[in-house]
Amino acid sequence: MKILHVDTNHPLLKEQLEDMGFINEEDYTSGKAEVMKKISQYDGLIIRSRFPVDRAFLDAATQLKFIGRVGAGLENIDIEYARQLGVTLINAPEGNRNAVGEHALGMLLALMNNFAKAHREVSKGTWLREENRGFELEGKVVGLYGYGNMGKAFARKLRGMDVEVICYDIEGGVGDENARQVGILEFQRNAEVVSLHTPQTPQTLGLVNRDFIESFANPFWFINTARGKSVVTADLVEALKTGKVLGAALDVLEYEKASFEQLFDGGEVPEAFDYLLHADNVLLTPHIAGWTAESKQKLAQTIVDKIEAAFLK
Repeated sequence: MKILHVDTNHPLLKEQLEDMGFINEEDYTSGKAEVMKKISQYDGLIIRSRFPVDRAFLDAATQLKFIGRVGAGLENIDIEYARQLGVTLINAPEGNRNAVGEHALGMLLALMNNFAKAHREVSKGTWLREENRGFELEGKVVGLYGYGNMGKAFARKLRGMDVEVICYDIEGGVGDENARQVGILEFQRNAEVVSLHTPQTPQTLGLVNRDFIESFANPFWFINTARGKSVVTADLVEALKTGKVLGAALDVLEYEKASFEQLFDGGEVPEAFDYLLHADNVLLTPHIAGWTAESKQKLAQTIVDKIEAAFLK
């Protein structure tokens, strides 16, 4: 079986697949149109987010048996059509869930204690203590919206923090010893921290909008390490201005390109994003929650193990 790699990954992925007998070829520079011209030669495709694998691409991939997406989400692939064609889809949320959980906890603590603001001030010679008085996490109710791999990893990190962790998910029976599953009304009534852990689907696009935010009884801290397009940024900014959202820690943004490698094609910065850039109660990182040295290796190993299980056992 021949595999085409169109994104660079940890070397172990290619090395171990070769050891198993797969023929591996790499193309990290050709455009999508050029790749489509030759994709019919391959049984497997390894990709991160370089370009969308849409219906036209899949039609050209006449011999394709599997796609290994080295990451958690599959939104850059036409999932339904791929499955109609019998293409096995392999992703690796197990590989970076720990990294996401640690990043979410770090962002929450940094946000509630003004780390970024205080650092900027001290680096300029300004020493403000009262103005940077923070809030303790102890005693808070942390609500995890979505309780799959990433939500569960964050819940594990919250153990020992003396908080109550609740979770809401469209699937029943996902709660565990780290988070008590509740209905949406209880979630909205009690959460003081809201952390988003949902995939990008038609149902989650624009999920966090004005109505969503106003449905909560308490002002809350908001964390998003999931997908940027799940948040209507203008509505979030309005809530930051009114105090309904006490602060926001965002690793992902509505404005990201589909490849996640760039933010804008160019042009003017949207007004809502400009507000985020200058707000003292906002913390931004460039889609790196699952982007650690360890997760790079674990993601690759997860893909290898799943390919082996699917095709060699």
